[in-house]
Amino acid sequence: MKRIVIVGASAAGLTAAEALRHRGWGGDLTLIGEEPHPPYDRPPLSKQILTGAWKPERVTLRSLQDLARLEVDLRLGQRATALDVAGGQVRLGNGESIGFDGLIIATGVAPRHLPDSDLAGVHVLRTLDDALGLRAALLTGPRVVVVGAGFLGTEVAAAARTMGLEVTVVEPEPVPVRRPFGDRIGTLVANLHRDHGTRLRCGISVRRLRGAGGRVTGVELGDGTALPADVVVLALGSTPATRWLTGSSLRLRDGVECDALCRAAPGIYAAGDVASWHNPHFGTRMRLEHRMNATEQAMAAAGNLLGDAKPFAPVPYFWTDQYDTRIQAYGMFPPDADVRIVHGDPVDGCFAAAYGHHGRVVGVLGWNAPRQVRTLRRLVVERASWTAFTVVPALRPATVH
Repeated sequence: MKRIVIVGASAAGLTAAEALRHRGWGGDLTLIGEEPHPPYDRPPLSKQILTGAWKPERVTLRSLQDLARLEVDLRLGQRATALDVAGGQVRLGNGESIGFDGLIIATGVAPRHLPDSDLAGVHVLRTLDDALGLRAALLTGPRVVVVGAGFLGTEVAAAARTMGLEVTVVEPEPVPVRRPFGDRIGTLVANLHRDHGTRLRCGISVRRLRGAGGRVTGVELGDGTALPADVVVLALGSTPATRWLTGSSLRLRDGVECDALCRAAPGIYAAGDVASWHNPHFGTRMRLEHRMNATEQAMAAAGNLLGDAKPFAPVPYFWTDQYDTRIQAYGMFPPDADVRIVHGDPVDGCFAAAYGHHGRVVGVLGWNAPRQVRTLRRLVVERASWTAFTVVPALRPATVH
């Protein structure tokens, strides 16, 4: 190979570039990023950047001098618009085409919207510019409605409440973060937010956004009630950023479909939020929007592009910080999993829980219990039998108050 192109100047894209150089690959290397900013870290956007605890420059992962030492052709502010697999070409929005012998796709995801999302006062949160725009709006002391109570929505709500704002969260599921963790942990997260003064409207959908004079004025719910709002944050989840790959011959169901090596086609690999791959450890296909996965998968994709041929089989790790609580998790969390507390008690605000599925420990979760959950991780790695926890009381649903 003479030239490798990485599309997506994200954490995954940067890590792939660094991994290639650290492995001694000395050919031409191009890193293409749609945003004008050098690669930066996204998790702080919904926390430290929103609250003002960090200055924006703190999220930058590498200085321009560091990037220069990588000897990478850095194309910031350039959007990839098409991929010619057979011809080995990436087309850019400015009309230029860049040839490659090897390609790593790391374009991440794009936020979902609602009709009338173009009203002033309606925000999404994906980029640094999104975060800075939302922070500026929050500094005006608005009434805030967050639509969606996944990780992003609950983190934004926590940040806004920390700033002393009036916050309401709307979620069609009966509890927050139900999809990743289920009803029991979701109920505890609901209680956490209510204890900090956040209003929750769970189990109800959004009918439409209301506006006047081109500016949002409220959110109309499925039951016809309306929530007044000066700022609306849409945290409705995301879709893989694969539109530019339409017609490329790559398989694009829920992201770029890859094999266990993160390979989408000969010489073409994917990493990070955009990649869907078969994880041999769990025997299932995954697509993860987690910071640690972006780094680990980018290293695996870079190594396999160089010929390692090693299946990527991680135990996923992710976390969320809300108020004074950190929730950390390793593994996977099927909706029909058994859940048991194996350390501490939710009443004390410090506990660890294990998730069992088909007779095996598949996930562990810590609520302000970092040491315990790191210790329990080995049970997921070893695919330990669920019978190890049969004598431990099951996690009882917490009471919503």
